[in-house]
Amino acid sequence: MSYLMQGILSFAAAAGFGIIFNAPRKSLFYCGLVGMIGWLVYSYVNDLSNDPAKSSFAGAFSVAFVAHIMAKKFKMPMIIFSVAGIIPLVPGGSAYNAMRNVIEKDYSVAVDYGSVALIVSGSIAMGLVFAEIITQLSVKVIGRLRVKP
Repeated sequence: MSYLMQGILSFAAAAGFGIIFNAPRKSLFYCGLVGMIGWLVYSYVNDLSNDPAKSSFAGAFSVAFVAHIMAKKFKMPMIIFSVAGIIPLVPGGSAYNAMRNVIEKDYSVAVDYGSVALIVSGSIAMGLVFAEIITQLSVKVIGRLRVKP
């Protein structure tokens, strides 16, 4: 699937979840934009590395970073943008396949899918946390540079 189509669909998914999560109307476009950027980064890194953990980390990092920018620009909480933006990256397919294989008593395949879902989920969490840390450090450094004459 082309990057254009992936961008459109991930935009729609993130904006749709923004509606479900009752995000303010004026932020819905930007929620979709954050989700689209995160998914396109994920897709590009996945094409380069073919590693879902690296791709999820990069996508989540970009979601959190862009969500910080949007939060500062619109003077809204970052969580409005990051929750809706992270939705396209959630490994729902792997988790579903793991549970389906458990029910079918195919435990070795279930463990494979479950481990992928767990690793991807951990990568998403790490990407969000690392972006938060880097953003906070950069704000402190910029603040200290502005204070000195």
